[in-house]
Amino acid sequence: MPEFAGLSHVSLSVRDRDASRDWYHRVLGFAQFEESRTDAFDEWILLHPRNGMVLCLQQHKANRGEEFDPARTGGDHLGLKVDSREELDAWADWFTQQGVTHSPIVDAPYGSVLTFKDPDLFQLEMFYRPNHP
Repeated sequence: MPEFAGLSHVSLSVRDRDASRDWYHRVLGFAQFEESRTDAFDEWILLHPRNGMVLCLQQHKANRGEEFDPARTGGDHLGLKVDSREELDAWADWFTQQGVTHSPIVDAPYGSVLTFKDPDLFQLEMFYRPNHP
C-alpha cells in the first residue's frame, strides 16, 4: 500500500467564516494566513503557530445557516491532543475565562477528555492519553 505523510489539514463548513475565524483565534490561538474564494465557497485558511496545524473554515454559498448536527453523516468531532492531564485543567480554566461552554473533564480508561463547541456547535475535544504518540 502507498504511504501518506500525515495530516495535511482539517476543513470545517461554517455559517460565518469571520465569526469562526475570530473564535478559533481567540480561543485556540489560530492565525489567518491565507484566503480562498471560489464560486461555491469563501474560505479562511488558519495556521496554529506552535504546532503547525492547518484549519480551513469554509463558508459555502449554499449554506442554509443550520447548526452542526453530529447525527448526520459526516464529521462527528475533532480531538486535539495535549501532553498531560494537568494541561486539561489549564484548558478548562482558559475556556471558563473565555466564556466557552465546556464539559467537566472526564477521566476514562481510554484517556481524559474535555469537550467544547465552536460557534456552529461543532464538538471539539482536548484529549490526553498516557503514552499517546
